[in-house]
Amino acid sequence: MTSSKKLEVQTDDQTPHKWCTPLGEEVFKRFFSQANPTVHKIFGDGSLFSPMLFGKFFDPSDAFPLWEFESDILLCHLRSSNQNTVDWYQTDEGYMLKAEIAGTGISNIQVHVDNGKVVEISGQWKPQRDSKANDWRCGHWWEYGYVRRLEMPEDADLKIIEAHICNSRFLEVRIPKCPEGKDVVSSSVNLRG
Repeated sequence: MTSSKKLEVQTDDQTPHKWCTPLGEEVFKRFFSQANPTVHKIFGDGSLFSPMLFGKFFDPSDAFPLWEFESDILLCHLRSSNQNTVDWYQTDEGYMLKAEIAGTGISNIQVHVDNGKVVEISGQWKPQRDSKANDWRCGHWWEYGYVRRLEMPEDADLKIIEAHICNSRFLEVRIPKCPEGKDVVSSSVNLRG
């Protein structure tokens, strides 16, 4: 039996300076080597949020043009070692992303469409000690949460993007394509899932 929870896809996130602190490769290696098992689940091999997901280091807070690549090619290093927990594909109707999400933080996972150009999947796995501090996304975000930012395809229909958590373990994001002949929606549209 499959259980599915629909997530609200948000566009009204006005957090200034979020993701402005880049995660560098050396910083990540140091952080990961000193981390606990929760961090290894969230940022480990095969995770959607791993900076090493695509076979070489790529800061997950930078937008990545995911749908320009085939998952079989980009993830071949993970598939050969059975560590693959992410897949994406495109059909005539739209785009689909499926990812297994580590148990910690799945209850607060958020999906945003940023400026009508980027799908942002994030969540907090560790509370900030100082509640008066800036939003966790504005500093060393990896110490408190996780993110993966993906460039939207040009023909994505932003009005009806959907996100679901299935079986309390998998995230599915569906992005329909605009019908042929219809203009692509401008980035000023305010969406609600």
